[in-house]
Amino acid sequence: MRRRTLLAAGAVVASASAAGAWAYRSGEAAVTPLGVPSVPPGPERCELRYSKARGVTVDFYTAVPAGHGDGAGLPVCLVLHGGSKRPADFAGIGLGRFLTDAVNRGAAPFVLAGATGDRLAWQPSGRDDPQRMLHEELPAWCAARGFDTGRLAAWGWSMGGYGSLLLAETFPRFVRAVAAFSPAVSPGDPVFRDVARLTGTPVGLWCGKADPLLPNVRALRRSLPAAPEAGSFGPGKHNFEYWSTAIPAAFRFVAARLSAG
Repeated sequence: MRRRTLLAAGAVVASASAAGAWAYRSGEAAVTPLGVPSVPPGPERCELRYSKARGVTVDFYTAVPAGHGDGAGLPVCLVLHGGSKRPADFAGIGLGRFLTDAVNRGAAPFVLAGATGDRLAWQPSGRDDPQRMLHEELPAWCAARGFDTGRLAAWGWSMGGYGSLLLAETFPRFVRAVAAFSPAVSPGDPVFRDVARLTGTPVGLWCGKADPLLPNVRALRRSLPAAPEAGSFGPGKHNFEYWSTAIPAAFRFVAARLSAG
């Protein structure tokens, strides 16, 4: 109920076009959910794009840290959502604010970009291929905005954590780092089967100790070709109340890898 009330605090989103896009203007006052930094986000946009890879129209979200203009020249962290959120929800859960806060605290600036993958676990299903959208179309959409798509990272939670790891395995060295929150993995699935393909890709791995997925995530940690460079197993469940506590560390990790020579 609290999150619905906050999301309904309509000041956060301004309607940008009849096509369904919206934009958030830096500096607008808004109530923030518990745990979200009380700083203004930079420019956030969510618009509709047709994905040939998926065969459907998807939401395309971007966020730039406040004080960095339109984000031209900044590297990109791809955001892979879980089962219960979509890009249209990202501003409401504070992603732009977390990004600005991370940069204000010294992290090298980067932008966030995500698109709708629905509930396909970010892998092909017939002619619907959200993974190809991530690999081919999302970088092209970002490049058209002037972002530096030669420097990419991937971050996701739950189903999106699984998808982030799978993306890095399917296309080795496509991303410079993967940050996975409570990834929905299980022994024997493709992420475990191809885990050796993560060799050379820095991984950050987080999971709450009260999360039912914890045993599987611990098993994944043991299976990685190298110990995670970031992450923790702290108090928390499989929800954004926990994941919000992990975002600052994940963004520091992503920023460091994206800014490395």
